[in-house]
Amino acid sequence: MSVKLRMTRFGRHKDPFFRIVAADSRAARDGRYSEQIGTFDPESGKADINEELAMKWLKAGAKPSDSIKTLLTEMGLIAKYNATKSPSHKKSKTVKKNKFDRPAKPKVKKVAQPKVEPKKEVKPEAPKAEEKVEAPKTEEKKGE
Repeated sequence: MSVKLRMTRFGRHKDPFFRIVAADSRAARDGRYSEQIGTFDPESGKADINEELAMKWLKAGAKPSDSIKTLLTEMGLIAKYNATKSPSHKKSKTVKKNKFDRPAKPKVKKVAQPKVEPKKEVKPEAPKAEEKVEAPKTEEKKGE
């Protein structure tokens, strides 16, 4: 059973007066209701709503009609209700994310880079063996 906060019409012909009630969503407009939470006089624009009962029904999951939501917003009850909501009423983290929820990837063009061949290892040349330099020959004099 889904409960709605809505108005039921009372008053005479061309002189409307409304009760604000919590009723089953399937019940007729002026039919059976669970509890009366206030009144509304459209001639003067005055709404008299019991805050405790309204908060009780909102916390129980009752959905306000558009006109009742406007009245509750003017009284500040919707803001008060939203402030009292526990974090568990917020979206669960298991909600499947779509592609629009994540940040866009930057579009970067890849520039073709020239292929660099790995350097070949160059073996250092072994130092050349020093050539043996013969000492200059001195002439030996015979007989001396």
